[in-house]
Amino acid sequence: MSESVKPSKQRKELRESPLHKKKSVLNAHLSKELRKELKKRALQVRAGDKAKIMKGKFKKKEGKITKVNHKKGFLFMEKITRKKSDGTEVFIPLKASNLMLIELERKDERRTKFLSKAKKAGES
Repeated sequence: MSESVKPSKQRKELRESPLHKKKSVLNAHLSKELRKELKKRALQVRAGDKAKIMKGKFKKKEGKITKVNHKKGFLFMEKITRKKSDGTEVFIPLKASNLMLIELERKDERRTKFLSKAKKAGES
């Protein structure tokens, strides 16, 4: 995405890039079973997908993705929360690069069409 070596310029480019380019940040690795099935290494994360956290404080926890924020490049999962000082629970933002998709949400027709095309291309 960025050609610069400087981290500050890379962050700036990502922050100021249009939404269709920010989507590339929301790709997560697939589990070994899904890789074999779909013949792909990574896919874009969507609400409803089941994922496992691979890095950070909540490592090895699994859950369903509840919300994806395309603008900021974060996503939120069930049960991954913290308590605020007033007692309310808030979801903790996660990056897609720290996750591994275990199960995909297949209700969306466009996504299933894309997955079937990818599967056919991988076989030939």
